[in-house]
Amino acid sequence: MKTVLDRFLSYVAIDTQSEYNPKTFPSTEKQKDLSRLLVEELKELGVEDVYLAENGCVYGKLPANYENCSAPSIGFSAHVDTTPELTGKNVKPRIIKNYDGKDIVLNEKENIVMKVSKFPHLKNYIGNDLVVTDGTTLLGADDKAGIAEIMSMIQYFHDNPDVRHGELQFFFTTDEEVGCFGAKNLDKSRFNPDFAYTLDAGPIGEITYECFNAAEARVKINGINIHPGLAKNKMKNAILIAKEFLNMLPDAETPAHTENYEGYYHVIEFHGEVELTNLKFYLRDHDKQKFQARKDRIKEISQFLNKVYGENTVEYEIIDTYSNISEVILPRFEIVEAIQDAMRSEGVEPFFTPMRGGTDGSVISFMGIPTPNICT
Repeated sequence: MKTVLDRFLSYVAIDTQSEYNPKTFPSTEKQKDLSRLLVEELKELGVEDVYLAENGCVYGKLPANYENCSAPSIGFSAHVDTTPELTGKNVKPRIIKNYDGKDIVLNEKENIVMKVSKFPHLKNYIGNDLVVTDGTTLLGADDKAGIAEIMSMIQYFHDNPDVRHGELQFFFTTDEEVGCFGAKNLDKSRFNPDFAYTLDAGPIGEITYECFNAAEARVKINGINIHPGLAKNKMKNAILIAKEFLNMLPDAETPAHTENYEGYYHVIEFHGEVELTNLKFYLRDHDKQKFQARKDRIKEISQFLNKVYGENTVEYEIIDTYSNISEVILPRFEIVEAIQDAMRSEGVEPFFTPMRGGTDGSVISFMGIPTPNICT
């Protein structure tokens, strides 16, 4: 019988890195390598209606195993892709037994060390077994840990048919890291439980039913390039105007200066030349009014600079990405209380964290399936 660790180690060996600004769905074909493996494993474990969609998402159902079942249908979801920020190819996982709380040398040859001073939360795991990489790749626990846990749950019910359960539904998604594109293309004829949980959070006991409201702002600055020797009162340097744009945003409202419920402006891309400069921002806030104010500020700065430098110097586009799931979860808070009770029954003390990001659950919730996020 495979353990949850066996499954996890097999999943992280598969490169499923997604790509920003996708032109296809999924953004990378290699995500389907893990999806196809999950299809095989689900069928082996007796899951019904197993389906691999063209976009790489995987669906399946376990019917209730007793007659006259009145239990709700519950969904479980995790994503197959890993972030584009660092390679997920040739992952070399290593197990550290009975972690002693000291710095971890990931790669002696490359002098890559995970220092407790930089990652103080390591102290929370003294005495546990840890899985680490050699420091040159991602591990992929986000979210292959969630996948391994869901698959191990399915195996438990397969191996213990006397344990009663209601209908369970499963949805493994692609491209969560680059915009929840798999979830946005959810086929509700295949996944439509009464409520669901994403397994895509952090420390043991963490439950998340709040997340950011999120948008992406794209700003285009049009300059005029003239020979520097003839430029007085004629050149319009788009790079310098972009600098002005950035200076009009509050210095302390960036990811590096905020926490908990504090929102931010995050400039994530800057591509500049005199004649044309492009910027991309992530706008985030838990509070809906403050979130709207952030979008308004991008608009106001653009309008001001157009008054200074001429019409159409600055063009902007704001695209909403996802919304705070608390709008959907709070009216159905019993599903959060249910997972609290389940954790406590297993000796785990639950706690709430406002997510400084989003998950597929953000998208799924606003499709009519309340979906809080629980720890991996």
